[in-house]
Amino acid sequence: MPDHNPDPKPETQPESKPAGPRRLARTRTRAEERIDELDVSPAALAEQLEAARTERDAAVAARDDYLEALKRERAEFTNFKRRTSDERQRELGLAGVDLISKVLTLADDFDRAVETRPAELDGDAWVEGIAAIDRKLRLLLDSEGVTEVDASPGTPFDPRQHEAVTTVPGTAWAEGEIVGEIRRGYRLRDRVIRPALVAVAAAAATPDPSPPPDRPN
Repeated sequence: MPDHNPDPKPETQPESKPAGPRRLARTRTRAEERIDELDVSPAALAEQLEAARTERDAAVAARDDYLEALKRERAEFTNFKRRTSDERQRELGLAGVDLISKVLTLADDFDRAVETRPAELDGDAWVEGIAAIDRKLRLLLDSEGVTEVDASPGTPFDPRQHEAVTTVPGTAWAEGEIVGEIRRGYRLRDRVIRPALVAVAAAAATPDPSPPPDRPN
C-alpha cells in the first residue's frame, strides 16, 4: 500500500530580495548653469575688465562732480552768511551812529555852556554839576569808541575828515593848512561820523604887476 502523507508540506518558493533604492539624476543648480554660461576666454575677460574700468572712471568722475558742487554750495553759503552778518552789523552800526550823533550834539551844547560860563560862577556847585555831566558824556562816548578828529591849527586839510567853511588868506600857516576849528569832528572807531568844520589857510593875494589903466580926462 503506498505511503500517504496526510499533511504534505507545500513547496516553498525562493524568497525575492527587495529592490534597492533607485538612483535619481542630480539637478544642476542655477549657479552651476551660470558658471557654464560664463565666457572665460581671454578676449571676453579683457572686454569685461575694460567695461569695469569705464564704470569705475565714470563713478570717480561723478564723485568729483558731486564734491565740487558741494564745495561750491558751501562757499556760497559761507559768503551768504558773511554778507548777512555784514549787513546786520551795518544796520546796527547805522542805528548806533544816529544815536551817537544825537548825543554828540548834546555834548557840544554842554561844552559850550561850560566854556562860556561867567567867571564869577567859577566854583559854583550848580556849574560844577553841569561840568560833571559833560565829563560823564565824554567818558560814555569814549567807551563806545568815539574819538575827536584832529583839526588843530597847522594840520593839513583832509577832505575825508574836515569840511572847510571858509578860507583865510595872509596867515602864518601854509596854504591848505587848518587855521582854526569851528566845530569839532568825530569818528566812530575807524569811520568818520561827523567831519570837523574848519577854516583853511589860503594863498596870500599877489599884487597885479600890470600898471593901472589911465584915467580918462
